[in-house]
Amino acid sequence: MDDKGHDSGHVMLITPERVFYAVLVGRPRERCQGAFNVYVALKGGLWLTTSDGEERYGEMLVVPPNTRHALTSEHRSAIAILIEPESLPAGALDDLGERLTGPHQGLFISKIRGAYDMLRHRQNGEDITGARLDAMCFGEALPRRALDPRVARAIAQIGRFSGEPVTAASCAAAAGLSSSRFLHLFKEETGIAFRSFRAWKRARHLLHFANQDINLAHLAQDIGYPDSTHFSHSIRRFYGLKPRAIFSGSRDLAILRSGSSVGEAPSA
Repeated sequence: MDDKGHDSGHVMLITPERVFYAVLVGRPRERCQGAFNVYVALKGGLWLTTSDGEERYGEMLVVPPNTRHALTSEHRSAIAILIEPESLPAGALDDLGERLTGPHQGLFISKIRGAYDMLRHRQNGEDITGARLDAMCFGEALPRRALDPRVARAIAQIGRFSGEPVTAASCAAAAGLSSSRFLHLFKEETGIAFRSFRAWKRARHLLHFANQDINLAHLAQDIGYPDSTHFSHSIRRFYGLKPRAIFSGSRDLAILRSGSSVGEAPSA
């Protein structure tokens, strides 16, 4: 890790199944991420509005995966934790949401703020696994989902970002299944349609490079987008910002990666 973020307090830890970050909130922009979101105010409170008109205020707010929402903060920065839904057994995220918003909410807020205070002074995150981050924030490692090996292999292939296209047909062939059977199995195992899952993982992978000065057209190609227009529209849907705005606002962001989370810059 470089020294970015130490002065600003803006830091991001990326593991294969979790992202923890504290960044500028800015003006409210609608976003729809494929992960379970936990938001915690650094100071004051947070306001959240969903696309169906629900409004909430608090020091901690949780948002289910694939829920359109906008966030504002009384303080310029806030903490967010992204939890990949396929990593937990069915129902575990609902249970976590109830725990975090229940009578012990203050304890969880303190734990998450404490994790932030520790991470902002770290030089790297190689020894911080998703399970360790869970324990820091939630008091224990969250349960893991046991996936069908054929689906687990497809997820691993999607996550390699080798520049080669990963399609349902190629994953089905590797699994020895028809495309229709594979798509059914994938959604049954993960709770998410294959194309939606792949789209979110592409957008999530962009976070590895958010503080780098790189060619965005090359980045889009390297992480699987067919063209720059598709790249821009997809990123804006997930994050509420165009790619260039994300990179412009992340120049002082310190990015930590766990030992199994790799993000090498594509060629310029």
